[in-house]
Amino acid sequence: MAQSNKAGRLSIVVQDQNTRQPTAVRVKLTQNGYAVKQLPAKAVAIMYGLWDHADGYGFQPDSSFYVEGSFQLELPAGNYQLQLAKGNEYLSQTHSIRIEAGKTFKQTYSLSRWIDTPKMGWYSADGHIHIRRSPREDSLLATWIKAEDIHVGVMLRMGDFWEIYYPQYAYGEKGIYQQKDYMFVPGQEDPRTPELGHVLSLGASDRVRMKEDYYYYDKVFDSLGILGGLNGYAHGGDSFHGYRGLILDGLRKKLDYLEILQYCASSQPLMQENYYHLLNMGIPITAIAGSDFPWCGQDHSGGKPENSAQIGNVRFYTYTGAEFSYSRWKEGLRKGHTFVSNGPILDFKVNNHLPGDKIEAEKGQMLTITAQAFGHSSQQPLEALEIVRHGKVLARVTAKDLKQTSGHLTLELKLPAEQGIWLAARCFAENNGVAHTTPVYVSVDGRGFHDPATIAHYIGLSEQYLKELENEIQHKSDSVEYQAWRYRSGLMLRIAEVRQILQTMRDRKEKSE
Repeated sequence: MAQSNKAGRLSIVVQDQNTRQPTAVRVKLTQNGYAVKQLPAKAVAIMYGLWDHADGYGFQPDSSFYVEGSFQLELPAGNYQLQLAKGNEYLSQTHSIRIEAGKTFKQTYSLSRWIDTPKMGWYSADGHIHIRRSPREDSLLATWIKAEDIHVGVMLRMGDFWEIYYPQYAYGEKGIYQQKDYMFVPGQEDPRTPELGHVLSLGASDRVRMKEDYYYYDKVFDSLGILGGLNGYAHGGDSFHGYRGLILDGLRKKLDYLEILQYCASSQPLMQENYYHLLNMGIPITAIAGSDFPWCGQDHSGGKPENSAQIGNVRFYTYTGAEFSYSRWKEGLRKGHTFVSNGPILDFKVNNHLPGDKIEAEKGQMLTITAQAFGHSSQQPLEALEIVRHGKVLARVTAKDLKQTSGHLTLELKLPAEQGIWLAARCFAENNGVAHTTPVYVSVDGRGFHDPATIAHYIGLSEQYLKELENEIQHKSDSVEYQAWRYRSGLMLRIAEVRQILQTMRDRKEKSE
């Protein structure tokens, strides 16, 4: 294409500093603070949108776009700003460039890592992506997740009582698409109801939808489990009354994980309340995170496009060791070898055990607890690192303490095992940066890891949630969205089952006092 008399050309190559090879990257081009609404021919376009509508293609919600290492674009003469990013582990860049009429601005930029988690055996995943997918789009979508440096993108078919959205062409291993150390894994967010919350399932060899038993989530979990699936709740159990379903299914040990990091509810992404509720009642549950793209971003006022929905704006890391494969990743997730993050990186061990491990200890046995947080002084400056026991801070350091820095925080302590406990690490960084591990579970003399000091409180809170649900299903709703009343008899049976579990917990508490 011939250039106009008042236009010039931008020609950019972006490479990985280590390999010196072109690399997939997220690009945003602005002029005077406004996004340039011209899209390069090489921008990778895929249909995406809310409710599976065609709301976007080449441009992302914040007006950035993805390319596989290079692009060219004709632009009017003037000054521009070029932003380059590749997920959390690479240092993002911003460059001022000037386009002159009749000339080409040609430049190669190198992106460098500040940390390399795969070399540490940890691989990132976005556990909650909604984009319809066929085999034709796989290679294009792979550029998107490579540009965000997400090694596992979980693509979820979504459903509600009435309809399904974002279909996937296959499930289980037939639905996996992989390019080197990057892959897609299919799953489902279904059932989804406003009375019980939204569930997340991945890894099953097929989808499961029970329209006639829609509010009996446990039936779906059981069927998916038989098909090799892992199951949990979305949105931390905070949204859509998910805490009710979380108690209903969590106390009956139907769940594998809980999504505890996400920007759907607020700009404060870590959701601990319901997570600690289950853990303190002695229910092991793995921490995961997901963007819920294209639904959720950091901005909740509607006025900041730079904080809008983005794949990988939160992620969870799973330990696979020296080798990365679907089976090793899924097994690491099954074991709970995870931590969640929107930037900082955590390393946490108890007696050299990873998050998710269970330790059988004798009373008085010494536990060696180590935690490290990694950040970057300019991109992800750390503020504090904590070790928590039963949800309470056991030890804490800040970047201002002696021998601690904004790039590296460390904690180590010895603790005698006096009673069953769960231990986890969490850290905080500037700009709402946060990370949290799945716990290490310590049982003393075989008595579990629940918290005797708070068990009465959480039994009472669980009962409160059950009563909420009971009240919800007593009367017919005129809303088409609220259908739980149709399943009153079956839900009452499940509520009764949970109450028996709560009574057993009360009896155990009384005997121990």
